[in-house]
Amino acid sequence: MSDQQVDNSKRRFLLLATSGAGAVAVAGVATPFIASFFPSERAKAAGAPVEADISKLEPGQKIDVEYRGKPVWVVKRTPAMLESLPKLDGKLADPKSDGSDQPEYAKNEHRSLKPEIWVATGVCTHLGCSPTFRPDLAPADLGADWLGGFFCPCHGSKYDLAGRVYSSMPAPLNLPIPAYKFLSDTRLLIGEDK
Repeated sequence: MSDQQVDNSKRRFLLLATSGAGAVAVAGVATPFIASFFPSERAKAAGAPVEADISKLEPGQKIDVEYRGKPVWVVKRTPAMLESLPKLDGKLADPKSDGSDQPEYAKNEHRSLKPEIWVATGVCTHLGCSPTFRPDLAPADLGADWLGGFFCPCHGSKYDLAGRVYSSMPAPLNLPIPAYKFLSDTRLLIGEDK
């Protein structure tokens, strides 16, 4: 065996080269896997706060704004609409909205920061349909005691003009109120309230 000398420098070079190539391969495979744990730019944009211009919103009107893939309603209520809210307390499942999803500042009779501007997620709390805005008074299909609000055509749930569900309806909860704040009298930021 003395005739054959083992060249340790070649062995060391091959060991280092193989280890380096293996490390590069592991990094190449692990990078997309680790990157999949972070949200995409599209997902970040979908969850970002959304600005709404309410300057052209007339009393009694509703506009729709998309936030996180869901419709968010902004309604400018009239004084008559606001006066009708306390009249319905006895007909509602949760008139004080104790069991509903809403920020602290919306835990009041009108469920909003400003009484005349109401913001809510427009998805029925029963099975996720989108109710229709029915501001009309006492229509034939909703009954003589209807004072305006939202009607879900999927299973018949009714909500008042503050998004509070009537009792004995399929929907278990009031419409959720998202986080929001006023940037000015005509600009609203939905998705952020601090």
